[in-house]
Amino acid sequence: MDQTNSITDRDIARASETFFASRANVVAKNAVTGKGIRDVARVPERVAKNTSVFDVEVKQGDRTDQKRSGRCWMFASLNTMRFRVIKKYQLKTFELSQAYPLFWDKLEKSNWFFENIIDTADEPRDGRLVSFLLTDPVGDGGQWDMFKALVKKYGVVPKEAMPETACSQNTSDMDALLTRYLRRGACELRRSHEAGATDEALREQKKTLMENVYHLLVICLGEPPREFDVRLRDKDDKLVLAGTYTPQRFFDEAVGMNLDDYVSLVSAPTADKPFDRTYTVARLGNVIEAGGVRYLNLKPDQLKAAAIKQLKDDLPVWFGCDVDQSFLPKDGIMDLDALDVDSLFGFPVIAGFNKAERLDYGESVMTHAMVLEGVNFDDDGKPTLWKVENSWGKDHGKEGFDSLTDSWFDEYVYQVVVDKKYLTDEQRQEFETIEPIELAPWDPLGALA
Repeated sequence: MDQTNSITDRDIARASETFFASRANVVAKNAVTGKGIRDVARVPERVAKNTSVFDVEVKQGDRTDQKRSGRCWMFASLNTMRFRVIKKYQLKTFELSQAYPLFWDKLEKSNWFFENIIDTADEPRDGRLVSFLLTDPVGDGGQWDMFKALVKKYGVVPKEAMPETACSQNTSDMDALLTRYLRRGACELRRSHEAGATDEALREQKKTLMENVYHLLVICLGEPPREFDVRLRDKDDKLVLAGTYTPQRFFDEAVGMNLDDYVSLVSAPTADKPFDRTYTVARLGNVIEAGGVRYLNLKPDQLKAAAIKQLKDDLPVWFGCDVDQSFLPKDGIMDLDALDVDSLFGFPVIAGFNKAERLDYGESVMTHAMVLEGVNFDDDGKPTLWKVENSWGKDHGKEGFDSLTDSWFDEYVYQVVVDKKYLTDEQRQEFETIEPIELAPWDPLGALA
């Protein structure tokens, strides 16, 4: 029997012998089995270089906590918006409702899903496209353009106007049951199409499905308010805002942010995505009438330059990254040198795999959105360390904050959202006037934070 393609007893014996011949391997085994990889590979000298003081820094309110939900992109977006409310009215702290956009996102994603099912009714059910659509139709994740679409349509409300529920803080059961219902609806729509139903008839069928989606969401999250009363007091306990508001009016008056001024810059150095070009991702979005997403692909230094300009104007920056890479959660540090995994194992696990290759081979995509709120510089004015507001509560990291090194930014930050005034004239022209290149639905740039 040919044993060149199977694991033999001899192979196992040799691997065991070489392992136990190394004192370092034995020490590593004893340490990791007791404490885990991350704690053992932690480099204390890198932790010591972390700081809580920054050259440029915006001051935020109390930490927020997304609990057991995948709403980081919403929390990050709302944290950039609540900063404006806190600053405008001189508040000690303030929080916008995260359950409110969650409700509308689930509703809009459901409609987006059904529209895609109708549009692909002639595609094979087991083909790549329909299989992709069925994989995760209404997950918690999202992107800035999707949040912008929600706010433009539905506005925002203070947390008191739509507080958290058991299902908003832990979305797993709600998501699982809603996903099941959506897949069942997809089955019914495709069955009707096969029986000869017109698109008009399918959309009437969709309306019934969507009504039930609405009912499910109200049961889980409560019904979003159409109007609400507001009373805000500043740091000196002076009443600074009072009245009855609709969500749209509250956003316009209290937040006062021109959403159309904010654009998504990405950094993906793969061969199929030349820099200085604009991209979109097929079938990625939530609000049908708002369309999909739009990115300008730039080098990391260009993302940093725009982010620094916005921070210097005392405004935070939404960003998306692959958060778990070279990350010490207990210390709140994202640093390429903070975890010496390769020395621990004795061979390259981390090294030798560049950013483009990680994207191409499925090792890294955007997984989490947070907010940049500070930056330090070296003597030459180049950034060295970035302050990050996370949404994992005040007990995470350093009182809810993390830091990331500039070299980590190069490797694992994939997206920042900035006011387009911080772009060059050429970058603005490319973003605003050039037809974007459409990427496949499963492209890495379609990953949801």
